[in-house]
Amino acid sequence: MIRLNLPPYEIKLGGSREHPQIFDTLRRRYVALTPEEWVRQHFTHYLIEHLGYPAPLMANEVQLSVGQKQLRADSVLYDRDLRPRMIIEYKAPMVSITQKVFNQITAYNLLLHAPWLVVSNGLSHYCCKLSEDGEKYVFVDHLPRYEEL
Repeated sequence: MIRLNLPPYEIKLGGSREHPQIFDTLRRRYVALTPEEWVRQHFTHYLIEHLGYPAPLMANEVQLSVGQKQLRADSVLYDRDLRPRMIIEYKAPMVSITQKVFNQITAYNLLLHAPWLVVSNGLSHYCCKLSEDGEKYVFVDHLPRYEEL
């Protein structure tokens, strides 16, 4: 897998050569090792180990429903009252972060109403916060530590 713009961590790999897997600490099981999953696991560990995000308040692969349509938010951070605080969307390193990706995450936020949105392909990371008036998202120049949220 490609080296990411995220700190390394002690990766637990499993599966076979034909079907490699990586351990997901939030789901507490091995999952298929795809380029997007590589980014998700590195990013999740970065948030927990370097920015102080509490693992018990985070979830991967959060199912959402819009009518008959099923969606899936890559990761969601909740506050202590279990209200969504941040949605994180991951893409594989070779996938560019475009307006389409931001449209995707804002569609998820129509259901979750989280004040923070983050998008990463492991090489580039973008973080934005809902403005005080709730009318627009404002990009911030860094990923905040948990206590800054």
